[in-house]
Amino acid sequence: MLATRLEIIPTDTIVAAVLAQLPASTPLTITCLPHHGIERTMATALELADHGYTVIPHLAARSIASPGQLARIVGQCRAAGITEVFTIAGDRAQPAGPFASSEALMRELVELSGNSLRMGIGGYPEGHPGITREHLLQATRSKAEMASCIVTQMCFSSETIAGYIAHLRGEGITVPVWAGVAGAVPRTKLISLATKVGVGSSLKFISGKGAPGRKLLGSRQYSPDSLMAELAALPTPPAGIHHYSFNNIEGLAPASA
Repeated sequence: MLATRLEIIPTDTIVAAVLAQLPASTPLTITCLPHHGIERTMATALELADHGYTVIPHLAARSIASPGQLARIVGQCRAAGITEVFTIAGDRAQPAGPFASSEALMRELVELSGNSLRMGIGGYPEGHPGITREHLLQATRSKAEMASCIVTQMCFSSETIAGYIAHLRGEGITVPVWAGVAGAVPRTKLISLATKVGVGSSLKFISGKGAPGRKLLGSRQYSPDSLMAELAALPTPPAGIHHYSFNNIEGLAPASA
């Protein structure tokens, strides 16, 4: 069984839900959305860390207002025993401060933390709707020297994920890859989310073609169980599963990282 991390969204009720439903051995990553801001991400991460959870806050470069604010975040992580963060550019149209990219943020984090923080970066097995594949590869290569892992955008094809890992290895990028897998969510919500983030090519059930299409279109709820089994059975499996829970955490008891 592959190690699993759960991604949660820092809503007002998520801490209470986590405490009620997930053991403290559950590794958690906490998103940073533009309308929430970095403050809510860090507040949730710190509260859960105080309860004994291993947490990985997402640090969105475009949501950080200043080097001073980033220094305070590093200090908060150190005080709370948080040793890993996930760095992204973020979806804000205009940066709140001097960090327009995740690479710029990472280089500042290396300096501020004395290279003591592990940093995850994003990966895109099916590309990115706003970035060419050549630019994605160049950016990944530039950040790989600082990264502890690559976490993929949610994908619905074990073959696509396997091909992406093989492509990175062929380019000399050896950073461990965690496969992003969507959690159990209503079919209509999943299709909407997948379309927005540009992962429709592996979501074959949007058009109803193939076995995945028949399986999903015949039910109201998507289940990742078969995909996770396929990933675990790959000749070269991913380092683990990054489970996009969308805060549907009831009954989840993932393998520890």
